[in-house]
Order: sequence, then structure tokens, then C-alpha cells
Amino acid sequence: MFMKRVTKRTYQIFWQHAKRYPVALFVVIFGIIAGSVVNLLPALLYRDFFNVLQTASGPSPEVAQELITILFKILALFGLSWLIWRILLFVNSYFQPRVMRDLSNTCFAYLHKHAPSFFHNNFVGALVKRVNKFSRSFEKIADLVTFNFIRIVVDLIVIMIVLSLNNWIFAAAVAAWVVVFVVMNYFWSMYKLKYDIMRSEQDSKQTGVLADTITNHENVKLFNGYEREKTYFGNVSERLRYLNTLTWNLGQIFETIQVLLMFLLEFGMMYIAVIFWQKGQLTIGDFFLIQTYVIGLFHKLWDVGRYIRDYYESLADAEEMTEIFETPHEIKDSLNAAPLVVTKGEIVFDTVSFQYNKTRSIIKKFDLTIPAGQRLALVGHSGAGKSTIVKLLLRTHDVTRGTLKIDGQSILHVTLESLWQHVSYVPQDPILFHRTLIDNIRYGRPEATDEEVYEAARLAHAHEFIESFPEKYETYVGERGVKLSGGERQRVAIARAILKNAPILILDEATSSLDSESEKLIQDALHNLMKNKTVIVIAHRLSTIMSMDRILVIEDGEIVEDGTHKQLVRKKHGFYRKLWDLQAGTFIGE
Repeated sequence: MFMKRVTKRTYQIFWQHAKRYPVALFVVIFGIIAGSVVNLLPALLYRDFFNVLQTASGPSPEVAQELITILFKILALFGLSWLIWRILLFVNSYFQPRVMRDLSNTCFAYLHKHAPSFFHNNFVGALVKRVNKFSRSFEKIADLVTFNFIRIVVDLIVIMIVLSLNNWIFAAAVAAWVVVFVVMNYFWSMYKLKYDIMRSEQDSKQTGVLADTITNHENVKLFNGYEREKTYFGNVSERLRYLNTLTWNLGQIFETIQVLLMFLLEFGMMYIAVIFWQKGQLTIGDFFLIQTYVIGLFHKLWDVGRYIRDYYESLADAEEMTEIFETPHEIKDSLNAAPLVVTKGEIVFDTVSFQYNKTRSIIKKFDLTIPAGQRLALVGHSGAGKSTIVKLLLRTHDVTRGTLKIDGQSILHVTLESLWQHVSYVPQDPILFHRTLIDNIRYGRPEATDEEVYEAARLAHAHEFIESFPEKYETYVGERGVKLSGGERQRVAIARAILKNAPILILDEATSSLDSESEKLIQDALHNLMKNKTVIVIAHRLSTIMSMDRILVIEDGEIVEDGTHKQLVRKKHGFYRKLWDLQAGTFIGE
């Protein structure tokens, strides 16, 4: 039932995109029909040609003129066919690439609207392959429908009409054979479809595993994982080989049956033709016509099994992406969501609770008010809930219960774009685009001038190392920013946040990859960045938060300590004091 729904949805998506170009679609379909009909007409003229030769008593100018007239008619039909096919192929070159582009854009737009949890549960390589296969599947299916299935149907109709005008027995024989042939093809292809789907899924899995190991190539080397990963990938590849062999063998089995059916039809048709010729009911031209149509039909139907298999294989490829379209967005704008308006920057958690997968409770009845302009730090053990608090504020997860407000507006009732517009976020491990440094910094505010980008880089102390590169700000940083060190990536991310200059600032271990000297250089920039902003800082290195207005100690999703640095270190048995004592030696050394 699910597969039927997904298949129907795939057809709907393809049709919605194809009908955006109605004129081109009409020209392609009408051109295929007209071109197919015109291609079959010369056989009728050749029949007349041979009949004239048969009935002529001998060579004569009159007979020659009649034959030449027929030849010119055939030439005219070939010319018309050439013109029709050239027009429809050029129009198809306009039509299909545009639909494929639109499909890719739709996939991109829908995919990026999914919540982070969706991407955590799927291989990046597999998702990329699904998007690419979706548009390619449309191309294959459109070609099969227009250039194969429609042509076959038109050819069959014309052949049935022509043969029935000669003798209805020929038309009935061909019709009966075609019904048997197509029905067998269909049911065999449907039987094979489940294995085609399994093969397609395994193909995507192989791509995902390959992409995952390439992404983790350093782990594979440093943790001696080469042989393990080689074995794992080999097992995945072997499973794909098995499914490829199975599907190919199933195809070969039916092709064997198909050849036998074609031999029987040709023998049967010619046998019947001889009988009618003996009775004087068929001419030499009729023999030519029947043989031409039967052989032409064989050429068309010979690959019909492969066409059906290719069709359903392409459909199976497309349905991998359709399943994503059938997966609702976990986080999305509510009905009548309004843009967030930030006048002060006050943040309120009102009895907020959050659970992962409805079973694992992380935040329980959490109450917190962050006044506008306050600089707040969150500390605690890993897994205490610090990052979850930030994720709830950014709406990468939705609260299970309670309300989270910014300036009195529930973030569930404002648009996601407007929420993110008012927040600058610097993560612990910034990921950069494989673009230039100036593009990565300007991502914080696309309309910023070059000078504004340079100034943000100076404030983030990124300008110095950028200027050391031969191509300076035009340097490409590599996939995920791999050409930069961790500290350099963080300074680029901080420059991006400085340029964005949003009223709410979130720093998630934003200086964790900086050495002590770089950290001291950047502290002034961060203090300038924090002015007149509501700030939330997650930190394990307490030296980075000593000057915060307020520090919260989080344990098991609850606030266990609340105060300034000076207030918290006075609590001899407090959690913060223990952390401070553990790290104090490091601070003194610094």
C-alpha cells in the first residue's frame, strides 16, 4: 500500500513539473504521434510499388512514370518525417532539461527544510545520490514513455487498421499476440520490480558507505580501520553484485521466452499469408506490407520487456527521493506564523520540557529568564543539557511542553527564517563551504561590502592569517573548510557572526580550538561583539566566562547553580567551585 502511494506521488510530482511547459509538452507528444504515423505510411506506398510491378505486362513509359510518382511520394513522406522528428527533438531538448532543473530545485528546497535530526539519520552521499537520481529518472521515464511506449501504441493502432483493411484475420492474430506478449511482460516486470527496488536501495547504501569512509578517511588510517572498512565495503558490494546478477538473470529468462513468441508470430503470419495468396486474396505487395509491419513490430516490441524493466527501475530510483517528499518536515512554520520582531532581546523559558524520541527526557520543567543585553554562560558536564537548551532556542528541536519566548513572542508562532535572522551562532566545530574566504565570511550578511568583510575579519583576528595566503580572501577553503586549522575555522566563523551583528549571540565553545595566545587576541573582539546583545555562551574552559554577567550550572537538564563567577567560586562545595579548582592550575599557567 505504501509503495502504491509513493508511486502515485512520484507521478504527481513529475506531472506537476512537466505541465509548467504545456506548449513544449504538447509539441513533443503530438510530434511523436505524427512522426510515428508518417513513418508507417511509406510501407503502404511500397506495397503499391510492388503491385504495379506485379501487374505490369512489361517495361513501359507509363509504368515507369507511375513507379517514379510513387517514389516521389515516398520521398515526400520521408522529408515530412525528417522535419517532424527534427522539430520535436529540438523542442524536447528545451523541455526535458528545464523539467529536470526544476525537479532538482524542488528536491533541494524540500531536503534543506528537514530538521538536523533527519540529516543525522541519513548518509550525505545517499541523499545526494537520491536527488541526482530523481531528475535522471524523469529523463529516463519521459524518454521511455514518449519515444518508446507512445510510438509502440501508435504503431500498433496503425498496423491493426491497415491489416484489418486487408484481412481481419491478420489484425486479430497480431492483436492476440500483442496482448499475450504485453501482459506477460507486465506481470514478469512487476514480479521483478521488488528486486529492482532492493538493488536500487543497495546501490544507494554502497554510495553512502563510500562517502562515509571518505569523510572519515583519517579515522580509517589512524585507528587501523583499513581492513575492517575494506571488508565492510566488500560485503556491501557483494550484496549489490548478487542483486545485479539476480535482476539481470530474471531479465534473461523472459527474453528467452520473448524470442520464442516472436518466432511463432512471424511463422504464423507468413503461413496464413501463403494460404490466402494461394486463394488469390493477397498480392506480392501485401506480402511485403505484412513482412515489413511484422518485422517492424518485432523491432519495436523486442525491447519492450527491457523498456518495462527500465521504466520500473527508473521509477524505483525516483521513489527513493519521493519517500523523502513523503516524510513530513519535523520542524516547520506554524499556520499564520509571523516574523519575529526583536526590540530588546529578552529570552524566557517557561516550564520547558524536552524529550528525544518521546522516551529520553533531557529538559524537565525548565524555567529561565535572560534579560535583554545579559551575557549568560552555561557550564556543566557533557550531556547535562547545555547544547539542548541552545537547540531549542534555535528551533532545531521543538519543545515537548512549555513555552519559549523572545520579547514575549513564542518562537513556535514566528517564522523560522525570521528567528534565525535575529541570532548569530558560532558552533564548536564550524563547517565552512568549499568557497572563498570572503564568501564564507560574507555568508553572515550577503549584502555586506568588501570593506565590511575585512573589518569583521580584523575584529576576529582572522585578517592576519588570511593575508598570509597567496590568494588572500579569494582562497578556497576546501570541503568543510579542511584546508584551514581548527582555530582558523573558528576565527572565520566568529568573523561571520561579527558581520551578521544579530541582537542575540550564541557561542558554543567558540574558542575551544584556539591556542592561549589566539584566545587572548580574540577576547576583546568577542567583548565588542557582545555589546548591546543578549548572549549565551557554552563553555568548558572557565577562563572564557569569568567576565560573564551570569553563570548557570546545568545538570540533568536543570539549573543547580546560578550566579556570577565571584559568587559561585565562594561556594566551597559547589559544582562550579570544583570545576574552577580543577582548572585553576591551567589558568595560573596561562
